[in-house]
Amino acid sequence: MLRTITIGNYLSIQGTFVKMLKDGLMEVRVGSRTYAGRPVG
Repeated sequence: MLRTITIGNYLSIQGTFVKMLKDGLMEVRVGSRTYAGRPVG
């Protein structure tokens, strides 16, 4: 499932959902890299 997260004020990343973290952040995978940020929407 594709999900979008924000990193900072101006950068958003869309990737495959990996997991929710305890602090409310979401991890998504883009290729071989994993990013954590705040979920959009």
